[in-house]
Amino acid sequence: MSTASEHPYIHADGHVLAAVDQSGYTESVCRHAVWAATRMGAPLQLVHALPRVQAASPRDLSGNLVLGEQESLLLSLSAEDERRGTLAQQNGRALLQQARAIAADAGMTEVETRLRHGGLAENLLELEQDVRLFVLGKRGQDAPSAQHELDVAPLGRELEGVVRAVHRPLLVASREFRPIQHVLIAFDGSPTTRKGVQMVAASPLFRGTDIHLVAVGSAEDTGRRGLPGADQVLTAAGFQPQVEGIEGDVEAVLCDYIRDSRIDLLVMGAYGHSRIRDLIVGSTTTAMLRSCHIPVLLLR
Repeated sequence: MSTASEHPYIHADGHVLAAVDQSGYTESVCRHAVWAATRMGAPLQLVHALPRVQAASPRDLSGNLVLGEQESLLLSLSAEDERRGTLAQQNGRALLQQARAIAADAGMTEVETRLRHGGLAENLLELEQDVRLFVLGKRGQDAPSAQHELDVAPLGRELEGVVRAVHRPLLVASREFRPIQHVLIAFDGSPTTRKGVQMVAASPLFRGTDIHLVAVGSAEDTGRRGLPGADQVLTAAGFQPQVEGIEGDVEAVLCDYIRDSRIDLLVMGAYGHSRIRDLIVGSTTTAMLRSCHIPVLLLR
């Protein structure tokens, strides 16, 4: 049986990077990240990206001002921009301290924190060379609040941008963390999901978990036909997967299966060549992630 260090699809070096913000997902993101880092024996890094402060403009206020008054206004606006920037950095550092305390409470005291500037997607892309797994929440601080997972509210504004930008596996945390014992792999027969099965088989992240391998579609569909081979990969790695081929609408079938089988984590390919691809990077992304109300691991 190959180990993670020997497997071409597994990045055995690098850390788990958790992106935290001021949303209600921070604690869950930290606890999911600690779970992953502990199981993989990887260091943990907490990152908060500060949006670039938009400078205030005197354009609408200074039209009738004389030169000296305009200069005074510009100085005041500059001071206000500096004050806002300083306050944002203070809040960012406080957030990282809070996140570090959550990680310590979850059992990981050796944690690196980094305060960055700019968009989340661009920052994660810059950092990913040294990353083994990204972790972030379904909704960010700019998304309208929701009382629970089934409330109608959009995902984090930058989530889809991150999904499209980064190349490492991405764990999208649900609002609350719970122990992960039952894992569902959504299999569509594409090269991405076949590779994903091999990643699951090789990764220490899934050791000791109960694996369910499910393809949705008719018996003639590529995903259904590829199930025996995927089953063999998992069995050879020491798992005893429960394998199912089910007809129906992908979103409805997966959500029902997750509920009925008490699945704790959904594993999917971030890009594929089927309806499942559209669920993750398409118009129904929000509906799928919201309705299944469990964390989703997106594999490349």
